[in-house]
Amino acid sequence: MPQAPAFPLPLLVPVPPNRVSSRSPLPVVAAVLTAPDGRVLLAQRPAHKHLGRKWEFPGGKIEPGETPAAALRRELHEELGCETVVTAPLPRFEHDYGTVLIAMIPFICTLAPGSPPPQAREHLALAWVAVSDLRHYDLAPADWPVVAALEALAAEDPPGAQP
Repeated sequence: MPQAPAFPLPLLVPVPPNRVSSRSPLPVVAAVLTAPDGRVLLAQRPAHKHLGRKWEFPGGKIEPGETPAAALRRELHEELGCETVVTAPLPRFEHDYGTVLIAMIPFICTLAPGSPPPQAREHLALAWVAVSDLRHYDLAPADWPVVAALEALAAEDPPGAQP
């Protein structure tokens, strides 16, 4: 009778679908629209949409042939009726919602000179929020890494710091 090996044989265990994906990520942009006082704009998703009533940084899908910055300006014009200036990129990352894998491309933005204030054209509500208060909002999961990036920036450059 053959003896069992001295070491365990590897088992073939399926990898959960959220661990490995053959799907191409859907590129999306998000705006951290900043006010002169340092607050940032959050938008509340409509109740009937995916992640209904969650708060998010406004933005959307990049259309074929569009640069991320152009897509962001278009999305903010469509969703909020305002014109913006992209001032700085934030770290890109991927988030897997299970049904869709997104490649999040966030930017810091300001309102363009002469732009009307943002209006909730496609959202339930808008809120200008201090970075220190963002964790009090029920954000969409893909927006939490953006919050972490903002908190890291705030820690590097605290309010009232002198250059």
